[in-house]
Amino acid sequence: MKELLGRIITGKVTDENEKDYYVQVEGETFRLDKAEIEKPLKEGSDFSGFAYENESHKFQITRNAPKVQVGHYDFGTVVRSQRSLGVFVDVGLPNKDIAVSLDDLPTINSLWPQTGDKLLISLKVDKKNRIWGELADEEIYTALAQPANKQMMNDNVTATVYRLKLAGTKVITDKYQLGFVHPSERDEEPRLGQQIKARVIGVHPDGTLNLSMKPRAYEAIGEDAEMILVALQHADGHQLPFTDKSDPADIKAYFGISKGQFKRALGHLLKERLISENTENIILLPAGEAKS
Repeated sequence: MKELLGRIITGKVTDENEKDYYVQVEGETFRLDKAEIEKPLKEGSDFSGFAYENESHKFQITRNAPKVQVGHYDFGTVVRSQRSLGVFVDVGLPNKDIAVSLDDLPTINSLWPQTGDKLLISLKVDKKNRIWGELADEEIYTALAQPANKQMMNDNVTATVYRLKLAGTKVITDKYQLGFVHPSERDEEPRLGQQIKARVIGVHPDGTLNLSMKPRAYEAIGEDAEMILVALQHADGHQLPFTDKSDPADIKAYFGISKGQFKRALGHLLKERLISENTENIILLPAGEAKS
């Protein structure tokens, strides 16, 4: 039986009732839902379909085969978790979700996939004829990978987490480029299967990406700081005659904000090394010019 489950098989129609046909393969009988069949099947005719054990623990065959099979990988969607067992993944079967064992999941429960997360899996069948989801290994991801190019620098990407390591997080983008997020480039560790938003901060010669989940400096500095940055980008010589000692009325007239807001914004820009200041001016640095 193990060799029949989780894959496409061909058998003979041997019987039927009001709801089902029965298909026999190597002495094993599988139920076939008549709702799938447009034209009646004749007894003795051949039928090919995907064989599995449904949620009622009955052997079933369907012509609506999922892409996820024994030896065939595809992404499925996590639909629920069970702490004592693992997580369950929807692969497209009407009455069967596929379990991924807790043995294959992170030891920290908070890093387990949650409902809606995506896992790249194939199927495996154990000695008790139970079908399990098998997570794709590094070799599979390498085979799927598409090379990135240098033009992707600073691009935004959407990616799915597929491996959690002490050294960082491995992901695959929605365009199948492989990426890596160093712990210093994230505020917290993403969970397995989580879809993340990131930006490209490096492209390796082998076409893999270094990614950051942290916002760009100008996205993190706030509206007031961004306004000052834009003003400097358009100013002659990329400098303006203002400092944290400037008159509040002058600041209000030019920028439309209070001196307190101005000083906080300057603090953010100085911290991000986007500007410098002297006793008379604030000056745009090269990093600030690049934010235009």
